[in-house]
Amino acid sequence: MVKGRILGLGMDYSPTSKAALRWAIDNLIQSADHLILIHVRSAKSDSDQKKLWGDSGSPLIPLEELRHTTVSKQYGLNPDAEVLDLLDTVSRTKGVKVTCKVYWGDPREKLCDAVDDLKLNSLLVGSRGLGTLKRVLLGSVSNYVVMNATCPVTVIKGTQGSKP
Repeated sequence: MVKGRILGLGMDYSPTSKAALRWAIDNLIQSADHLILIHVRSAKSDSDQKKLWGDSGSPLIPLEELRHTTVSKQYGLNPDAEVLDLLDTVSRTKGVKVTCKVYWGDPREKLCDAVDDLKLNSLLVGSRGLGTLKRVLLGSVSNYVVMNATCPVTVIKGTQGSKP
């Protein structure tokens, strides 16, 4: 059996993270790859799952379980139909294994931690397209990840004000 790559994708269901998923499906993902959606929830979350998995992140959640509302809600996720349809399609048509992992904390740090934790070959993130001033004041997750991750990082820029 051919072993594929392990690809991580930062997912928050924003237009730019959906654009990153679509781009990955069209341009990067190959047969036998493993795609891991990486969700980073607020460190202030007081969920039972955070208490149980807060330090290491959740176990890998298979796509079949992510579809179940009860499982998604346990982790504070709200996957939308468009993302689930895209994931179902790539799983069926390309034979891609799709899972999800949830971390709690600062997205910049947790995405970088995920690279080593999950032994990712590559990480994809969407860019919110902040202007220069907002980027300086708020910091850019994608810039931080590009500078600090120990694997190649692809930043997908969505178009401002329209569906990417």
